Amino acid sequence: MKCPFCHVDNDRVIDSRASQDGSAIRRRRECLKCNRRYTTYERPEDITIKVVKKDGSRAPFDREKIRRGLERACVKRSISSLKIENTVAAIENDIYASFDTEVDSRDLGQLVMEHLRDLDPVAFVRFASVYREFNDVQDFFEELRPMLEGEGRSTPR
Repeated sequence: MKCPFCHVDNDRVIDSRASQDGSAIRRRRECLKCNRRYTTYERPEDITIKVVKKDGSRAPFDREKIRRGLERACVKRSISSLKIENTVAAIENDIYASFDTEVDSRDLGQLVMEHLRDLDPVAFVRFASVYREFNDVQDFFEELRPMLEGEGRSTPR
C-alpha cells in the first residue's frame, strides 16, 4: 500500500478490525519512511453479473427490471409489494448462487417464471404470455397444461 503522504510503498499494519457491519476491514497503517499514520479499508470486490440477450449483447443484471416485470404481471392481483420484493430478492439470490459472471436471458426468464408460478398462477400466465411471445390460444394451453395436470383437482372459486 502506498503512503498517501510520501507515496512510498513500505508500511506496517498497526491495527485491524471489522467495520461497516462486517462488510469491510479497517486497517490503521504506519509508513516506515515518513512515520505518518493513515487508514485503509478492505472490501470484497462487487460481483457484476451480465445478462446475455438473444442478440448476443450483454447488459448488467438489473433487479429493478425484474421488479417492474413482476409488478406488471401482478397488476390487479392481491399480491403485496412485500411479496413482490421478496420474490425479486429470491430471484436475485438464485442468480448470484447459480451463475458466475453471465446469465443467459432465457435462463433468467425461466427462473422468473418458476418463482412467479409459486407466487400467483394468473400473474405467471401473464408474464409467460409476454416472455414466451404466445401467438395463439394453443400456446397458452400448452403452457397451462403442466399446471392443470399437476393440480389433479379443481380449485374452488
